[in-house]
Amino acid sequence: MDGTHFSLRTSSSFLLLLIILHTSTAQICSVPKLVKIAENNEVGVVVATINLEPGVTVDFKADGNPDNVFRIVGNKMEAAKVLDFEDKTVHVVSIICTETATASKLELPIVVSVDNLNDNAPVFEQNPYHATLNELSPSGTTVGRFAATDLDGGPLYYTLMPESSGFALKAPTNPDVLVVTPVDFDKVKSVQLILTVQDAPLTAANSRAPFSATTTIMVSIVDVDNRPPWFQPCSRYEVGGAVVCQSNGYTSRVVLNEQEVGALSLDPGPLYAIDGDVGLNEEITYSFLGGDGGGLFQINPSTGNISMLKPVDVLGIISLTVLAAQSTNLFQSSSTSLSIRVQVKSLHPPQLQRTQYRGVVSVVGSMAIDPENKDQPLRFLATDQDYTATGGINPDITYSVKGSSDFSIIDGYLFMTKDLPEGTLSLQVVAVDSTNEESDTAQLSVEVTSGLTTTSLPDSTTDRLTTALQETTEETTSIPNPTTISSPSPSVSDPTTESTAHPPTVIVPGGAFGVVDMAALGASLGVLLFVCLVVIVVLAVRVRRGKADWRKIAEASLFQSSLGQKGQKEGIQYTNEAFQKDEDEDGGSTGGGDGLAARGSPQYAEVLKPSVALNFLRDDTSEAGSDKTDNEKEVKPILTKERRLDEGYKSVWFKEDIDPDAKEEVVIIPDSREDDSEEEEEEEEEKRKTPRVMFNDADLDSGLGVKMEGPGEDSEDDEELTVDL
Repeated sequence: MDGTHFSLRTSSSFLLLLIILHTSTAQICSVPKLVKIAENNEVGVVVATINLEPGVTVDFKADGNPDNVFRIVGNKMEAAKVLDFEDKTVHVVSIICTETATASKLELPIVVSVDNLNDNAPVFEQNPYHATLNELSPSGTTVGRFAATDLDGGPLYYTLMPESSGFALKAPTNPDVLVVTPVDFDKVKSVQLILTVQDAPLTAANSRAPFSATTTIMVSIVDVDNRPPWFQPCSRYEVGGAVVCQSNGYTSRVVLNEQEVGALSLDPGPLYAIDGDVGLNEEITYSFLGGDGGGLFQINPSTGNISMLKPVDVLGIISLTVLAAQSTNLFQSSSTSLSIRVQVKSLHPPQLQRTQYRGVVSVVGSMAIDPENKDQPLRFLATDQDYTATGGINPDITYSVKGSSDFSIIDGYLFMTKDLPEGTLSLQVVAVDSTNEESDTAQLSVEVTSGLTTTSLPDSTTDRLTTALQETTEETTSIPNPTTISSPSPSVSDPTTESTAHPPTVIVPGGAFGVVDMAALGASLGVLLFVCLVVIVVLAVRVRRGKADWRKIAEASLFQSSLGQKGQKEGIQYTNEAFQKDEDEDGGSTGGGDGLAARGSPQYAEVLKPSVALNFLRDDTSEAGSDKTDNEKEVKPILTKERRLDEGYKSVWFKEDIDPDAKEEVVIIPDSREDDSEEEEEEEEEKRKTPRVMFNDADLDSGLGVKMEGPGEDSEDDEELTVDL
């Protein structure tokens, strides 16, 4: 315990002695314990001032000035070098003050702190950076962190360009690059980004231009296995952001009862598929879907070549489905169709009727004419001797013009689809059998001229010509002030414009008319309607006026039929007593002989059938002057209201007014040739008042010709009516 107290007292005494000694020596010099100096200083700048008593000198301790950074001039400590904060932030030096009279010394430490200045630009570790990203990575995926360093410290501010690249920074002070929009490998294989950093924001409060640095980030897009195989060729479509490639299938032809050797030739080309993920390009395996090719065909699983196992003995089309799958991932697969046509072997190729054709055409859409065939439309026709049953006409032959895309052949007719200058073109026409690709070629000379009138366009080619012209129009630029044609028919060019270039013509499909055309059509229809109304009115008046005459013609037809049934034709004169007795109400027969069928009886209806024809008859005057022999005119039947007493006539007369509802009968009585003066006077009077109906004897059996004469010259009914029933 006492030892412990002794140690404490000894230590305290020693410390007190040091303090006393230091206090006594501190009086000769003094200096700040800590001083500061800004980096990038000038040489000779005063770092610290040492306070010295008289007769006291100062100098650095032997090892108190490392690297000789400072120097002492008088009582000043100056910088002997340019200080750099980034090199060393704190320097510690030691000085010794010596009193000359007593030789006492005093050692003092000085700590020099170097102040940091913003004198360094930020630096990226790499330029450029390389990064990879899987295609279709979702939004928010981190591509990488690309931070810069600054020796001066402090926050750094970043900018990513271009802003529309589908990528962005997490924050202006955070150099993490994120995905904003998923990237498709088929569309973008790589992305180049420019990253800029600066050590101060550009704000109004900070007018100093910041130090900055720039680097490039190369982002490579990695294809992933997200697409099945694609048969080639195919048409690409984008559906909801996904890309699909549709194949139209393959076709081939084989000959009936013949086996092809080797791989079949397919259209549009060999059967093969590629991996939809072209960046992966996985190996593809081929097979028939759901079968073995019908036992007729086989497919090579590696190449896709199709060959025959045995001949086909049935005409028609064999439809197969081909499956293509990735060898490493069978779930990625797709299918296409294969149609194989079985046909009879072709022994003869198509043959054009001429070896050289010549045509003349005027304007766009017009049909070329054949100057060697009376200016008829120029038409190409190829025959095939394999089709003898149809006269050599093969429906599978197609025609095309070789050497120019300005012409189109539709249904064998040649049309110009583009406006061309006047001149003569030397082309070729090709006829191809689409079932076997056999063809024939002939020379074609086309003269383009103006002022030519061509024949109208056949109806069957209208739609196809319109389609061809629309396809041609899509390939050309827009044309100002086009000429519109109301139909595809060729038009006549204006001779006054022969010196200028033909304006392009726009063909309006059939059925489309302009305002002027519709107005002209409406006017024409209006005139025709008016004429029809006039004709209808006239016919109505004529029918009404001739109603009574038609009724009497029917009565005459009834009488003629009665004569034909009885077979009495020659040598007998008949008298219709029923028409003479106007007062007879019952209309019964009063004489011997055969009577006509009563009105309303079945015989009467049979007579009135429309199958009975009335032939034109000549009157007595015309018959007297005919060239017929006397035998042919020995008996001359006349249906009239007057009694004829001439030799060779049979006389029939009717009551002038017959009521259809009276049911009067027609009575035929033998004619007495006794002359009665009173009856003759009455007959003469009736002859002037009533019309006559006459029959031609030759037509009594085959049809009845009727000729009606008016009652007199002054009657308004004085007109001749000749009718065939």
